[in-house]
Amino acid sequence: MMRMGRPGLLGTMARTAVIAGTATEVAGEVANHNQQRMMQQQAMQQQPVQQQAPAQAPAVDESSIIDQLKELAALKEQGILTDEEFAAQKAKLLGS
Repeated sequence: MMRMGRPGLLGTMARTAVIAGTATEVAGEVANHNQQRMMQQQAMQQQPVQQQAPAQAPAVDESSIIDQLKELAALKEQGILTDEEFAAQKAKLLGS
């Protein structure tokens, strides 16, 4: 006869299987959550690097632009460029 108050061996095994399955699923969800969080952190760490790179590039271009503007001014002073041509080239260099 089976006793109603205490689970038998089969009931204990079933309960253990349910608990183990639940623990495995929870562990998988936790690992997935941690992986997603780590990927977000990596993306955030890479973002400032990408934003800094363009900020440094114009510093090199500025000296080149200044040199080009000086050349244009010299050509204008020599009468090679008209005021309109100088203004158009200057606007092109400055991106206006």
